[in-house]
Amino acid sequence: MEKLRVLDLFAGIGGFSLGLERTGGFETVAFCEIEKFPKQVLRKHWPEVPIYDDVRTLTAERLAADGIAVDCITGGFPCQDISTAGRQAGIADGTRSGLWSEIVRLAGDLRPPYIIVENVAALLSGPSERPGAWFGRVLGDLASLGYDAEWHCIPASHLGAHHQRDRIWIIAHTNPYGLRFQGVWRAAGGSWAEVQFARLVQVALQSAIPARSGGGIHDGVPDRAHRLKALGNAVVPQIPELIGRAILAALQDSRTARPSRACAAGEAFDPRVSPNPLQNVSHDAPYTGDRA
Repeated sequence: MEKLRVLDLFAGIGGFSLGLERTGGFETVAFCEIEKFPKQVLRKHWPEVPIYDDVRTLTAERLAADGIAVDCITGGFPCQDISTAGRQAGIADGTRSGLWSEIVRLAGDLRPPYIIVENVAALLSGPSERPGAWFGRVLGDLASLGYDAEWHCIPASHLGAHHQRDRIWIIAHTNPYGLRFQGVWRAAGGSWAEVQFARLVQVALQSAIPARSGGGIHDGVPDRAHRLKALGNAVVPQIPELIGRAILAALQDSRTARPSRACAAGEAFDPRVSPNPLQNVSHDAPYTGDRA
């Protein structure tokens, strides 16, 4: 099976791409990132992949002119206007979190089979005066483009991290069989995730931010403030890897799937229509937030 080509928007230091490429079934073909320090990190680890600097000026025509085709759009769009620690201004035009609309625009023009989005868990519940309206906007935008969606809160702590970092993950797809479920996800018993990924985040943090013998952070670390900011904004790469493996498993299953009811009589099932990406993910009781 050919690798799925990824357009990584709001790429940061490449957490989405790192996780997806670990599956062996995804290949990042372009980044979009505006901040200087994260772009230095991307150039170091993906020297052959082009980096576009502003999602607002990136177009399908520009990508096509550069010979770039896309099967999957990823993006952790800005959370400053959604987070409970921020202004709670929402995702309206003119806000930083309103850059969500740029994902919608590019998805509408590129029509990739998959879109994977990450943000803070407050996206589900805000704003306070109209709970759920932000998330309703996101789902409505995806539905207007013809996508179904799965959404799941996946804390970093369920993959071996020592911090909770609860985040909402949305996987949009053109699924001919309909949605299986929406809910709160956790790895069954945590065993598979822990075996594969335990303490990866901590190792990365410890290597990037060495501590003095008396505690604190070493003053001689180059670009210390930029590193801290980049790590704080990054997605935990283990989670995109889990999602990527689920997508690949669904694609594998689709090779023997029955044709969609939406197909006309005698019309072949179109393999470009993405199957349900999470139908094979092991899950059990909803996460209750009781694990640190």
